[in-house]
Amino acid sequence: MKDFKKYYIINATPEEIYIALTNPFTISLWTSEPAIMSTEPGTEFSMLSGNIVGKNLEFITNKKIVQQWYFGEEEAVPSVVTIKLHDHKEGTSVELNHTNIPDEAYDDIIAGWDEVYFGNLNEYF
Repeated sequence: MKDFKKYYIINATPEEIYIALTNPFTISLWTSEPAIMSTEPGTEFSMLSGNIVGKNLEFITNKKIVQQWYFGEEEAVPSVVTIKLHDHKEGTSVELNHTNIPDEAYDDIIAGWDEVYFGNLNEYF
């Protein structure tokens, strides 16, 4: 299991990014795929044709999102994604911390964060 931490700068406010990451309609706009999402802790979510699935754990409006991501069979140690939104002179600094990534999925997950997830989100804004 590996961990990944990175900061992304996106030219949008924390409020705009929070909505883009938590509203299923807005998620479908920047991913071009249907999404299932709720800001209710304990609910399941699905994005990118089911390529990203998991459970929502915690939300602090416009500041923080915490999710458990599923990888095939349920892992003994949950893979947890924490996204924190910070004001930045160029918009928002997005702090990503993804823990307990299965070794065999690590390279694909990192590429997905850079190219698909935050790449598409950055293009959207």
